[in-house]
Order: sequence, then C-alpha cells, then structure tokens
Amino acid sequence: MIQQRTNMDWMLKELADGVPYARHVIVLSADGLRMAQHGTDADTADRLAAACAGLQSLAGAVGQEFPHGDGRMRLVVIEMSGGFFYLMAAGARAYLAVLADEGVDAGLMGQRMRDLVARIGEHLSTPPRSGEQVA
Repeated sequence: MIQQRTNMDWMLKELADGVPYARHVIVLSADGLRMAQHGTDADTADRLAAACAGLQSLAGAVGQEFPHGDGRMRLVVIEMSGGFFYLMAAGARAYLAVLADEGVDAGLMGQRMRDLVARIGEHLSTPPRSGEQVA
C-alpha cells in the first residue's frame, strides 16, 4: 500500500501543477479516511477528507431523487468566497477532492480530474472494511 500511495503522490502533484490555482489535492475513501495528498499538511487533509465523506453521502441522497439515475455521485462543485471545491468519484469507494483558489479554470480542472481518475482508477479504489456491507 505504501508503494501505491507513493505512486499516487506524483500523480496528484501532476494535477496540482497542471491546473493553475489548484491548492490541495486529496484522495479519500468513502468513509472519510485520507489515502493520499498533495499541497497540504496531514491535519488539513484529514479534515477535508472527513468533510468530503459527509458531502458525498449528502450528494448520494439527493441523487436518489432522480427517477432514472442510479443515485451515485459523480461530481460535486462548490463555489464559495475565496475559491472552489471539487469532489469526484474516483473508483469503488474512493474519491478525488481538490480545493482551488479563485481564478481556476473550471473546465480544465474537471478535465484533468477525469483524466487522473481514468489513469489511476485501480490505485484509487479501496475495498470495503471488514464487516461493512457494500451499498
């Protein structure tokens, strides 16, 4: 697992360096545990990962209201004063989150996040914890 995280670190750096104004890049499990990070300290990454778990759950609940959808969250974008927050599904029970300053190119960010998820989907997947049921 350490080798996979090391491999993810350079890929997360590539995303951050490739999109101007990207600040924090985090990979997290569905239960809010930080798996990898770039551009932030561990404490900040842990807080963001925990918040992301709640956000993806909320998005999934809203998604259930679409009669022809499957209820799975693909992408959440939040614009706030100071910047943008992106949360993207990135494999089975894993998510990619990015915090970016104002001025970020939203289209470029979405494209680079999708490209990264496609390239390293297996690294971003995490199996369910033992004793946990898959939804």
